[in-house]
Amino acid sequence: MAREKFEKTLSRILIWMPSLAITLFYVPNALDKLLDPHQTGKIVENSAVMTTAGIFILAGLVLFLYNRTLLIGTAMLVLYMTSIVVIHIYKGKPSEVVILILMATIFASYVRKPKMFG
Repeated sequence: MAREKFEKTLSRILIWMPSLAITLFYVPNALDKLLDPHQTGKIVENSAVMTTAGIFILAGLVLFLYNRTLLIGTAMLVLYMTSIVVIHIYKGKPSEVVILILMATIFASYVRKPKMFG
């Protein structure tokens, strides 16, 4: 009985670990856009766009973390990261890390709800 409970708890922790890693990336990114919207060197240097992007990321993350809205949250985060990949490619910046974060977002969704993908 105790072993089954331990395995269930461990399984649940392992299932949520990719989502936690994703959260640790998106939260500082969104807060940076909200707290310092006058960033320079960005493709769009408009503070309203940066604030909107920060709110969009946080909203997507909240929806991503709630199981019933996982698909909507994943779609929002993937949409944001896909646009960042395009911007990185356009500016000639390395885009490999951004692509890995995009893939990790999809992977975290898949680990939590594999039936959604099949």
